[in-house]
Amino acid sequence: MSGTGMFSRIVNLPLHWQIAIALALAALVGWLAEESTTLFGASLLDIFDFFGGLFLNALKMVVVPLILSSIIVGVGNMASQGAFGRVGGKTLGFYLATGLLSILTGLVLVNVIAPGEAESARALAAALPDASQVMDKVEGRGTGDLLEVIKRAVPSNIFQAALEVQLLALIFVGVVFGYFMSRLKGPAGETLRNFWIGVHDVMIMITMWIMRFAPIGVFALVGKTLIVSGFAALEALGLFFLTVLLALAVHFAVWLPLLLRLFGGVRPYAYYGRVAPAQLTAFSTASSSATLPVSMNSAEQAGVSKRVTGFVLPLGATVNMDGTALYECVVVIFIAQVYALVSGVEFGIAEQFIVVLLALLTSIGVAGIPAASLVAIALILPAVGLPVEALAIVLAVDRILDMCRTAVNVTSDLTITALVARTEGEALPGLARGGTQPDA
Repeated sequence: MSGTGMFSRIVNLPLHWQIAIALALAALVGWLAEESTTLFGASLLDIFDFFGGLFLNALKMVVVPLILSSIIVGVGNMASQGAFGRVGGKTLGFYLATGLLSILTGLVLVNVIAPGEAESARALAAALPDASQVMDKVEGRGTGDLLEVIKRAVPSNIFQAALEVQLLALIFVGVVFGYFMSRLKGPAGETLRNFWIGVHDVMIMITMWIMRFAPIGVFALVGKTLIVSGFAALEALGLFFLTVLLALAVHFAVWLPLLLRLFGGVRPYAYYGRVAPAQLTAFSTASSSATLPVSMNSAEQAGVSKRVTGFVLPLGATVNMDGTALYECVVVIFIAQVYALVSGVEFGIAEQFIVVLLALLTSIGVAGIPAASLVAIALILPAVGLPVEALAIVLAVDRILDMCRTAVNVTSDLTITALVARTEGEALPGLARGGTQPDA
């Protein structure tokens, strides 16, 4: 087979296989190369810095328009459908409750297991920006800083907030704008809605285009990490990987089934059996949005009415990201633990609470496409004084975890769909426990 034919086959592979190949090549380079290795007269580390930096900059580029347009469109759709009424209130309440539950699960496990405090994590620290300078930014923070963060949610200057990527301010402005946009009637309201829908769709397209270069970015970032830190870093990374998997498993197999049983009177694993096609599609595509048609069909096959699925599931594919929120929290705390290991400065309760809050809020604005959570994490890290470049240490395992957390995202959407259906008086034949039916 010619080299051109081989290259063409690789380019046409699904993205996750391309990333897997990039990881294998990065491991090979990390094994063979040293920090002093040069290529065509240039330092190999500088070359990796260049391409890895381009990829990270591209992710940061889409943060503001993607988050803002997602929230404006989502809130506008909810408000225009009367979603702030009974059904909307139930749906949003369940979304916030399950999202917070997932984040707290991740927070507890990452603090108990502490993958970033393992001695092998010192090797990871070698690949990160200067620890003393970074941890100076978080040292000594307390409740006053938390209140200041919340205060900045109402910006005095919208454009400055966008320029400085003040996340809470962007979310607040997006919610207020989206709500009142839905109240605007006539041609002006329709034009404005079409504009923001167009911005959102374009940003999704740009994000997907950027992700086509993810194999190059992953190769450069992971290759640099392995050259600088060596393979000893993989032990700590493996512990991080297991921490995320365990937290996702607890949410998937314990909390969501308990909610189905206690609040919906539904036999959870019988329901899981009915919606398994959507769960498997979510795992294989790593995209909540791509899974949406399968999710709606699976929920209807389980007995949920089109009235409920047509509202709850499209909204969930936009704003309900339990697995993503959990992952964001664990990643940020893990990176903070690695820095604390070498600097001696602890990442305190106030900072962790900020991470919980930001993970919950950013998960609402994350697009339902592969690796979109990287955009949100790139936004949270600087908000708590940590560098975006630290993302490089988790990219080696991100793809597999992306598939797992997307399956949890979609399972949460389907769980809440069943809960809303039951509280609306729907029977779900063959799934109701003991024939019970909660009050509407």
